[in-house]
Amino acid sequence: MNIEDYKGVWVFAEQREGELQKVSLELLGEGRRIADELGVKLTALLLGNNIDALAKTLAQHGADEVLVADDKDLEHYTTGAYTKVICDLANERKPGILFVGATFIGRDLGPRVAARLSTGLTADCTSIEVEVEGGALLATRPAFGGNLMATIACPDHRPQMATVRPGVFAKITTDAANCKIEKVEVKLAESDIMTKVLEIVKSKKEIIDIAEADFIVSGGRGVGSKENFELLKELAKALDGTVAGSRAAVENGWIDGAYQVGQTGKTVRPQIYIACGISGAIQHVAGMQESDLIIAVNKDDSAPIMKLADYAIVGDIAKVVPELTAQVKEIKNAE
Repeated sequence: MNIEDYKGVWVFAEQREGELQKVSLELLGEGRRIADELGVKLTALLLGNNIDALAKTLAQHGADEVLVADDKDLEHYTTGAYTKVICDLANERKPGILFVGATFIGRDLGPRVAARLSTGLTADCTSIEVEVEGGALLATRPAFGGNLMATIACPDHRPQMATVRPGVFAKITTDAANCKIEKVEVKLAESDIMTKVLEIVKSKKEIIDIAEADFIVSGGRGVGSKENFELLKELAKALDGTVAGSRAAVENGWIDGAYQVGQTGKTVRPQIYIACGISGAIQHVAGMQESDLIIAVNKDDSAPIMKLADYAIVGDIAKVVPELTAQVKEIKNAE
């Protein structure tokens, strides 16, 4: 392998049923920054069936070029088919860096692609930098249960790969006029597909994506009970936001796991994050510290979250939260 032959930044643009995943657009924003620092092209890699319209969206979010692999066998994600197409393109065109979103699809696809390309993969990254001289990718991720952050490089193999958590980076918009959209040939044998999707059965639960929320009221162990979580839901409703929780709240059965914030949950960037009865362990903070404004409500004035918060309220959740809800409603009624 001649490392100097590998140039360019690629982003796997994940789509499901014709809808681009938010993390793909976020990765294009960060990929744009890195590509500009290195002086190389930013390429979006789009796989699916009847996806031409999505290519234009990618062009509007930072891509210099979009490689479109359109085939009926790519309509639904399967590990074998997607891995084959991506690896064929990577071997042919030799990208220096390949980013994949750390979704359930990305966490399946990334390691398979990395293994087949005989390269390294840094998983679940929360920060990315690059050395301009040499093009080394420096990917940072939590390690040892979130007690420290490890920066990992892959100096001897290409492409350098990383999966990145949704909600970590911001989307950008750019002029799509200069973006090149290219359809690439798909060569798939029956043995490449390995599995086939026979039917998709969707859950009937109405789950709100907390990563998209502007206002989040989040509860931890200090909330005390599932009944007390109703107080948080009332405040979230008054704010036109959503409720969320820490790992402790999920493990106690007070809230669904889809609403967990933190290292083992989701990363969120709301305008306002209200942390109720949350101590502020580093594993939780990793998922919400980029919030524009943090308000903490806790009985313990020495809890770590109180130092992190922009505003800290020392008091009983059962008294403070209803008062906050009443004041929010009063303000909205006065408008």
